[in-house]
Amino acid sequence: MSAVPAVTALIAEDEAPQRRALHEQLQQAWPELDIVAVCEDGVSALEAVEAQRPAVAFLDIRMPGVSGLDVARAVVERGGLVVFTTAYDDYAVRAFEAGAADYLLKPVQPARLEQAVARVRGRLDERRARTGGPDLRALIDDLESRLRPQGERLIRWITASAGDSVRMIGIGEVLFFQAQEKYVRVVTADGEGVIRTPLKELLAGLDPDEFWQVHRGTVVRVQAIDRVSKNELGRHSLSLKGHAERLPVSGAFLHRFRGM
Repeated sequence: MSAVPAVTALIAEDEAPQRRALHEQLQQAWPELDIVAVCEDGVSALEAVEAQRPAVAFLDIRMPGVSGLDVARAVVERGGLVVFTTAYDDYAVRAFEAGAADYLLKPVQPARLEQAVARVRGRLDERRARTGGPDLRALIDDLESRLRPQGERLIRWITASAGDSVRMIGIGEVLFFQAQEKYVRVVTADGEGVIRTPLKELLAGLDPDEFWQVHRGTVVRVQAIDRVSKNELGRHSLSLKGHAERLPVSGAFLHRFRGM
C-alpha cells in the first residue's frame, strides 16, 4: 500500500515573533504537516503559492501591501484551504467559518490551534466526497469590502518630485506606481514624478478595486490596463491604454487576470 502523501502548508505572517511562534506551534500540533514555505510578506507568499501549491495556508489578514486576502484568493483558486490569523475579534472574520477552514485570534493559543488543525484535517478528508459548498471567493470579496481603507484613510493626492519642481497629482490621474531603488515612480498620462513612500505603505491607502499589484515592484490602475500578453519565453507583461510603456506581470499575480 502506498503511503499517503504529506499535507503541505504555507505560513504568511509579517511579524517575526508571531511567525516563529506559529511555525513552532504547528510543528507540535500537526507533526506530519509539511510546511513548505514560511513567508514574511504577501508577495513572497503569492510566489510560494504559485511554486508550491500548498494544501493549507495560514495567513495573516492584515499584512501590509499584498494582504492575506490576496493570498487567500490564489490559494483557493488552486484548491487549497485557508486559515486566517488576526489580532481582531472582528465579526466579519466569523463569516468565514462557513468557507475558510478556520480563523485564529492572535496570540494563537495552543488549544485553539489544535481545534483548527482538527477542523482542517476533517475538511481535507471530506473534500474528495464533497460536491459544491460555500463560495470562498465571494466571502473573501465581502471581507475585503469590510476591511478596505475608507474615507480619510484613502490617498487622494500624491506630492511627487519632478525635476526641480513638485507636482500635485490627484490619485485619479495615476496610471501606475513602480518601485526603483530608493524611490517610487508615479506615472500619469502626461508625465511622472518620484516619491519616497515605500510601495507597501502606498498600497495601504489605495482602493483595491482601483489599483492592483501586478509585480513585486509595480501597482497599476485597473482601468488603465489594456491587455496582458505572454512572450516566447513564457513571461507576461501588460500594456496600458494610451501609454507605450509595458509593465512586467509576475506569475504570482496572474490570477488577477483570469477571465479578462
